[in-house]
Amino acid sequence: MKEMSSGQQPQKHYGITSAISHAPPREIDNQYTKKLSDAMKPFGVFEDEDELNHRSALKRKIIITNVGGKIFTFGSYRLGVHTKGADIDALCVAPRHVERTDFFSSFFEKIKLHEEIKDLRAVEDAFVPVIKFKFDGIEIDLLFARLALQSIPDNLDLRGDSMLRNLDIRCIRSLNGCRVTDEILYLVPNKENFRLTLRAIKLWAKRRGIYSNMLGFLGGVSWAMLVARTCQLYPNAVAATLVHKFFLVFSKWEWPNPVLLKQPEDSNLNLPVWDPRVNPSDRYHLMPIITPAYPQQNSTYNVSTSTRTIMSEEFKYGLSVTDEILQGKTEWSKLFEPPNFFQKYKHYIVLTASASTEENHLEWIGLVESKIRVLVGNLERNEYITLAHVNPQSFPGSKENRSENDFVSMWFIGINFKKVENAESVNIDLTFDIQSFTDTVYRQANNINMLKDGMKIEAMHVKKKQLHQYLPPELVQKKKRSIADLNRSSNGSSSKRLSLDSSHLDSSRDTDSGTPFSSPTPTCKPATKTDIDVVANAPSPPAASPPAAVTSGDVEPSAGSGPGEEPAPPDDQPRVDAQPPLNGAPPAAAATTTTTTAPSKRPHSPTQEDLAKRPKDPEVGGVVPSVNNPGWSLFTLLRLPSMELPDASSPLPASQSCRVVKNSIKLALNRHK
Repeated sequence: MKEMSSGQQPQKHYGITSAISHAPPREIDNQYTKKLSDAMKPFGVFEDEDELNHRSALKRKIIITNVGGKIFTFGSYRLGVHTKGADIDALCVAPRHVERTDFFSSFFEKIKLHEEIKDLRAVEDAFVPVIKFKFDGIEIDLLFARLALQSIPDNLDLRGDSMLRNLDIRCIRSLNGCRVTDEILYLVPNKENFRLTLRAIKLWAKRRGIYSNMLGFLGGVSWAMLVARTCQLYPNAVAATLVHKFFLVFSKWEWPNPVLLKQPEDSNLNLPVWDPRVNPSDRYHLMPIITPAYPQQNSTYNVSTSTRTIMSEEFKYGLSVTDEILQGKTEWSKLFEPPNFFQKYKHYIVLTASASTEENHLEWIGLVESKIRVLVGNLERNEYITLAHVNPQSFPGSKENRSENDFVSMWFIGINFKKVENAESVNIDLTFDIQSFTDTVYRQANNINMLKDGMKIEAMHVKKKQLHQYLPPELVQKKKRSIADLNRSSNGSSSKRLSLDSSHLDSSRDTDSGTPFSSPTPTCKPATKTDIDVVANAPSPPAASPPAAVTSGDVEPSAGSGPGEEPAPPDDQPRVDAQPPLNGAPPAAAATTTTTTAPSKRPHSPTQEDLAKRPKDPEVGGVVPSVNNPGWSLFTLLRLPSMELPDASSPLPASQSCRVVKNSIKLALNRHK
């Protein structure tokens, strides 16, 4: 408890620092909150009473089927922010006499008998093993955890760390989703204000194209933790105020200082936890948001320099829009207007994944999409690329650009090139960046026996003026559609893969139920209030002798530089500052624990001899405006013919139809005269 002055009620302390403001809401704040709620309704973010009852009935049916165990929900459903048609993440907790093999055999066979259950499949060898199915039209992901208990009590609280003792790592991963969700709800001052704010932020993130843990943006759990931290800093504020303060806080956050909802604790269970001072790989995390349940993990390990830059700009844009809204200059609908991604850049990489059957296509694009962040990382390390912006939405291939019987999906990556001083001509070769990515995908597909005839990946460079060859006119035209049109289109097709309308929001699933395990760490000392307006970060845990680390096999940490120096904010605005000194060390020493190293840039320029040999065909290149500065005006594309080359480093089948399709992409960047 925090002691208050005479005559005031004591205020409960939330989070690792004291609140910025305990001010109660004004009547106008309640009015703005009502308008915010009304503005979200056209996007289908609220379920009606019938739909809520339907979900509750499904949960009861699963519990009846699951004899001897107990069902817990987590994710957006447990947080109370699920949208229409969203899936349910659930966990089956069983006593010690029930084996995992029982769950994937006898229980699997039992639920198979239910007529309401469709598309039943078990993924037993996944990082987080799961049974997936549709129950009366609702998608359900059901995990399993076996506890060292003789029976499962009805009032079981999963937040206790002691229940993790002597569990295998798969059970700990399965429990993690429930434990994190319950801890988040426990750590917020007002659950209803938190839920409405989180609905707004998730809608905004999806509309702005920055909702995807897989592609290096943030997923549902990460957005929930950022909103929860905002609620801790403004414990009495209502949703309209909290949305504005969310953008205020995180537009000024000094990444890579971590976001923490509570002081990390050590339960002496020798489980690996996030700690950049013990685990070197954690020092490369650019935007750490740390889960509050033991073992604490970074939920944003996929964030890259480009995605962090994009999200930081979106935070600033959100702040400017909410400033206007609260000044009465515009409406909440403006916050949810999507950006025109296809007008933003002069150059794009088009990544195409194709397969000969629909079933193979769905399997193939799942793998390709999970590896796109590898391609983004490759492009970021090119010395001439300053930003690689992937659009999280995939698009179906146009009839002109695919074979008649192929199933095709396309992703688009916007590219910014840097200005190079004192050079008449600069040559940019993206061949290695593209080929190393395709090698990674084909190698993994072959290793897990997924690769089948007809599965292909291609990547090509296109200019903005060529996008109409791949996309419908309404996506590439300059004129923005009205918000009314966007609202209407958001109620259209529900398929992510086949929808051409970027306004559809709930097609992407929250896939944050399992976080990877990196490295261990023990206890922390309490955070202290400093003399700045607000300290929104806690001290990192002190170093200690770590137990053996358990690592994820599918995590490629991204190296990146820390944020540049920002001017001090005005005195009337809260400042999110660096974390307090660690164990009495001076600030300079403390800062070294979270500073990331600058990414190494990889030159790919051909020699002058190669440049002299480039084709003179006027059809090969053309004059276009510069990417991001007026000093450059000519980009000449030298795209060599596609070659079907079997990759020597990847053990691919001998079948001709499975060969790797590689495009050599070279750009000659000439200085404007």
